[in-house]
Amino acid sequence: MNHFFAYLDRMKLIRRWGLMRNTVPENDMEHSMQTALIAHGISVLARVRYGREVDPERVVMIALYHDASEVITGDLPTPVKYKNPSIQDAYGEVEAHAREQLLDMLPNDMRPYFANYVKPDESTYEWRIVKAADRISAYLKCIEEEKMGNRDFAHAKTAVLQSITMIDLPEVQAFMAEFVPSFNLSPDELSR
Repeated sequence: MNHFFAYLDRMKLIRRWGLMRNTVPENDMEHSMQTALIAHGISVLARVRYGREVDPERVVMIALYHDASEVITGDLPTPVKYKNPSIQDAYGEVEAHAREQLLDMLPNDMRPYFANYVKPDESTYEWRIVKAADRISAYLKCIEEEKMGNRDFAHAKTAVLQSITMIDLPEVQAFMAEFVPSFNLSPDELSR
């Protein structure tokens, strides 16, 4: 018996933004899906507009699995995770062990295929796209909470936006300019 997919199914139980009051709760499965959609859009922009050699479908798969280790570790809030280098390094080791633990839940012949997504090479261009999409997803969460009247996300929104503007990929900035403003609109405004 192999538990890999049963564990992944538990992503829907991992709550994000644990230190914040949420008017709309978000879980890791929802976040991973949104991150994958955004990463796909960015990688298509990269390919068609900027001539980058990138496989958008591979980027989608990396994005779908980017937080999979959290079914074992839980979601450590960003202010804690990045508070100091020793915490960040220690949590990185915990995440690496969790990724290995997940891969060990697969039959031996399947592990090499899934390792490309569960343990991606974090020095690649594809990973940069996924991390940018992850930041954009966080920014969209801040917009959503702000629209619901929740001011708890105001500081996070500013900080996340600042981090996105520092990403030196024109495809990321194009996505922000062309697609993100729509998230501020109501359903009636979107349908006009």
